[in-house]
Amino acid sequence: MENELTTCSMPRIGDKAPDFTAPTTHGDLTLSDYNKDSWIIMFSHPADFTPVCTTELSAFAAEKEWFAAHQTKLVGLSIDSIHSHLAWVNNVHEKTGVYMDFPIIADLDMHVAHLYGMLHPGASSTAAVRAVFFIDPKGMVRLIMYYPLNVGRNMTEMKRVLVALQTADTHGCALPVNWVQGEKVIVPPPKTLKEMEVRIADKSVEKVDFYLAKRSL
Repeated sequence: MENELTTCSMPRIGDKAPDFTAPTTHGDLTLSDYNKDSWIIMFSHPADFTPVCTTELSAFAAEKEWFAAHQTKLVGLSIDSIHSHLAWVNNVHEKTGVYMDFPIIADLDMHVAHLYGMLHPGASSTAAVRAVFFIDPKGMVRLIMYYPLNVGRNMTEMKRVLVALQTADTHGCALPVNWVQGEKVIVPPPKTLKEMEVRIADKSVEKVDFYLAKRSL
């Protein structure tokens, strides 16, 4: 029989984020309630009191106000107990001054890790990989990232893609490679001959060709 961990489903981009209620460092959290009128970035880490995880969650904590200003809440997760989470948060605060005061899920029964495909048996069957899920205010999964146990995430990229997703939603556009806020965006390509003719004649956009055009916001 196949290992259950290899056959469990996981959400994909465009799926409704699986709902759950779980214990956290802020008390019990129900995702659908927490998600109302806000984006969520939910991220897992392999274990408390480990070096890479400490740098990562400290970085999220340091940027908490930036995320809040972008209508985004943070949720961490690992397969550790509440007591371990609290001790780790306190230790990091004492040693570095950084307070990881966003909710961190204590997923001892691995329920949430299974729901979100955070357990990769090839890496570990008892620790979650470094998964990241961007969930929009409608509860839809919009972007997923996975990192291995031994490589930390890039906070600049976390912030960049959040702004990109929000910009694309607000302005009905797409974003080119390496796009950062303030740069030109891609205008959706024409879908009919008539739209193509209009695009070719349009002097208000920067065109490489009719299918690749950019504009300022």
